[in-house]
Amino acid sequence: MVFWEDYGISDEIMGTFAPIAVYWIYGGVYHMLPALDQYRMHSRKESEQQQTQVSMSTVVKGVLLQQACQAVVALIMFSLTSQPGVNVVQQPLLVQIGQVIVAMFVMDTWQYFVHRYMHINKFLYKHIHSQHHRLVVPYAFGALFNHPLEGLLLDTVGGALSFLVSGMSPRTAIFFFSFATIKTVDDHCGLWLPGNPLHLLFQNNTAYHDIHHQLHGTKYNYSQPFFNIWDKVLGTHMDFSLEKRPDGGYVAKPVKDK
Repeated sequence: MVFWEDYGISDEIMGTFAPIAVYWIYGGVYHMLPALDQYRMHSRKESEQQQTQVSMSTVVKGVLLQQACQAVVALIMFSLTSQPGVNVVQQPLLVQIGQVIVAMFVMDTWQYFVHRYMHINKFLYKHIHSQHHRLVVPYAFGALFNHPLEGLLLDTVGGALSFLVSGMSPRTAIFFFSFATIKTVDDHCGLWLPGNPLHLLFQNNTAYHDIHHQLHGTKYNYSQPFFNIWDKVLGTHMDFSLEKRPDGGYVAKPVKDK
């Protein structure tokens, strides 16, 4: 039994809307933190300059539009794969862990190649993917600030493939998609906080993705949201050194492998 069953909420409904709630809750936590200038990846001045180009309201509206599309696709996917009146028996924990690992690999693979192609194809970059790169200074609420078509191709289709290929149940999907959301928000939070477990567990982290958002790093570090395997295999990996800025905070400086 899980708590939402007491309220008559199905796993499919939770799998659709829990990741959306997690996005705004986790992003909201970052938004409500004090300035923390000593941990910022970009100076406050850089952030303020960006706000004059892309307002917070524009970002929030864009994210809500993408999440609305994701919710529709998720509900359709769950309705097509579920069997009404049949209780889904949860697989043993080890099997579920294996399914999550498969789903992580599928999502990483899909997002790497779609993301990279959106940089290679000048038309797609100019008219679609460049919207996300308007945020040169990433922040938590902007993690899913994409063109609607990119949100559909990159995130929504990638999530659906992860679910279908892994064979996970809707209940397992709740936790997988919620974790993927947390990871994506964290990668864009713009803060290098000490002891952040996601920075310790994943080489593909806030600083790694910050390199990609820098003007000289847009042809590198395409991998998201979990591992950097494809970058290393296909030669698009750019390492970084994390150095302290004289005025406080950190700066990720690219270190080319070659």
